[in-house]
This record gives sequence, structure tokens and C-alpha cells, in this order.
Amino acid sequence: MANHTLEGNRLEAIPRQPVSHRALIGAVEGTLADFLAVQIASLDTVDPALGGFARTARDLVMAGGKRIRPTFAYWGWRGVVGSAEPVEGVLPALGALELMHTFALVHDDLMDRSATRRGRPTAHRLFAAQHGEQFGDSAAILVGDLCLVWADQLLARTTLPPATLLDVRTRYDRMRVEAVAGQYLDVLGETDPANWSVERALLVARHKTASYTVQWPLGFGLALASSGGDPALEEAYRIYGLAVGEAFQLRDDLLGVYGDPAVTGKPAGDDLRTGKPTTLLMLARRMASSAQLDELAVADVTRQAEIITATGAPAQVEEMIRSRVDEGVAAIAGAPVRPDARAALIELATAVTHRPA
Repeated sequence: MANHTLEGNRLEAIPRQPVSHRALIGAVEGTLADFLAVQIASLDTVDPALGGFARTARDLVMAGGKRIRPTFAYWGWRGVVGSAEPVEGVLPALGALELMHTFALVHDDLMDRSATRRGRPTAHRLFAAQHGEQFGDSAAILVGDLCLVWADQLLARTTLPPATLLDVRTRYDRMRVEAVAGQYLDVLGETDPANWSVERALLVARHKTASYTVQWPLGFGLALASSGGDPALEEAYRIYGLAVGEAFQLRDDLLGVYGDPAVTGKPAGDDLRTGKPTTLLMLARRMASSAQLDELAVADVTRQAEIITATGAPAQVEEMIRSRVDEGVAAIAGAPVRPDARAALIELATAVTHRPA
């Protein structure tokens, strides 16, 4: 693996430990860029159209994003191994999480019929512009599938003992199953939102978002450190991961209604437009008066957002976020984890749950 990071259009050597957040993201993106260049070249030799298809997939992977999952996995790993351990050996595993995330985003955008992601057209829209909507949908499914295969291939390049990789792979598979399960429940909820509930919306948040955004990436990092047998740290990561992961999704619920599209990169009110039964909407329905419930059913998106505010549901969601962040911070504060990782995870708990996008 080349010892490089991607920095704009130039490459820089990865700084030796401790690695800053900026250098970590650069190292992960450099690993992805190197890997994807080889995959694109291979498909180019089969047919130029396949090379173009792969380049679209690459552009979706590399189109910004917060790189939250590799960041949590890194600190899950760093919390055990300490600051002197070189990061290069685990970079393929960290990059694999980002490829898996792209798979999930591409398929999620197609299911939600979303027009933009990160301020750019979604995959199905990009392909639809070439050959129509049916082609766009089909090609987007294939792009997501390709990213999932690439994730497996990149993960296999991690330079760790076979027994360690088996534990890593077991956690990775569990994470994928839970993400798919959460996505199914999310889709199911949209078919009958009137009979959904706050509790079921939180169950979706736990499986669709919390488990594969924070909880399992931390456990993934723990396995990368060959330390999956520490019950105290395992439990601390689990509590922190679920609490902060749910808070992350609750913030997403608020941004989906009240976020600035120029910052979020997505149209405002998408969740309301599709009738997605988020925790925010379920709380609003629970707290609304009869008149407010009647108006919610017929109002446009702008008016729906105003009614939801009037019910007090956003303030309740903010309180739920605060309590979960507190729970996560308390779990990691008392965990047998290295001080630099503890400090980073405490900072991340606030950063990922009080974000503008």
C-alpha cells in the first residue's frame, strides 16, 4: 500500500502517529483512490462503457461526505493499540466501510426517489439523464452492488492475522445485516405511517443508522486491534455506539425537515414529502391536537413543518439527542480505553449530533 494521502490534486506522505483527523481522512481517501483506480482500469479493458460506469461509482464514493464510519472504526482501534501503532495496515478495512456506505446511500436514494445527495445528482438521476428513468434505476442498483463487492475486496487486503480478520469479517457481516434490516423497516413504515409509532421509529434508527454508523464501526475497530475479548470495552463501545448513533439519526430527522439545502445538499422536507415515519413526525402526531392532526394530513410541506414545530416535537427530539449524548459520553468516560481515544470519542459524540448537515 502506497504511503500517500489524497490532498486536492496532489499526494502527500501520511504523517507518522499520532494522526490528525484531517490526515486520517486523507489517508482513507488515498487508499480508496488507489484501489478504485485499479478497479476502473480493469473494467476499462473489458469495455469502455464499463470503465465509464466504474468512474461514476468512483465519483460517488469520492464526492465528499463526513467519513464518519471509518473515523469511529479508527478510534475504536486506536483506543486499544495506542498512538505508536502505524495505521497503514488497517487502512483497507477503514476504506471498506466507506464503500459499504456508498452502497447503502445509492440504494436508499433510489428507494426514496431523492434528487440530490451532497449537493449533486443522485446515482439514479445521473444515469437517467443518459438513457431514461428505467435505465437510471437499473444502473443505480448495479452501482450500489458494485460498491458492496468492492468493499469486500478492499477489506480482504487488510494485513492482519487470519483469526483477527475472521472476527473483523463477522462484525462486518453483522453490521450489513442490521443495516439491511433497518432499511426494510424504514421502507415498511412508509407504507402505513398512520399505524407506526415512536418506538418503532427508534427501532429503525437503531438498526438502519446507529448500528452501522457508530456501534459496529467501533466494534469493527476493536476487532482490528485483536481485542474483541475485552468485555468491559466491548460493552462501553456498545452503549456509546447505540446512544450516539441514535442521536445522529435524530439529528438527521430534524435536518430532514428544517435543514438548509445549501448546507445539507438535499432538498428540505424530503421526509415529509414521502411521509417517512421518523421519530420527529411520530412525536408530532402523538403531541398534536385534533385540529393539528387534521391539518397535518392535508397541509403542504412548509405548513407541515410549522405545525410540527408548534406541537413541541422538535424540542422533545433535541432533549432526546442531549440525553443520548450524555449516556454515550458517560459510557466512554469510564471505559478502559486509551486517553487520546477517549477524548476523541467524547468530542465526536457532540460533533456528529450537533451538525448542520
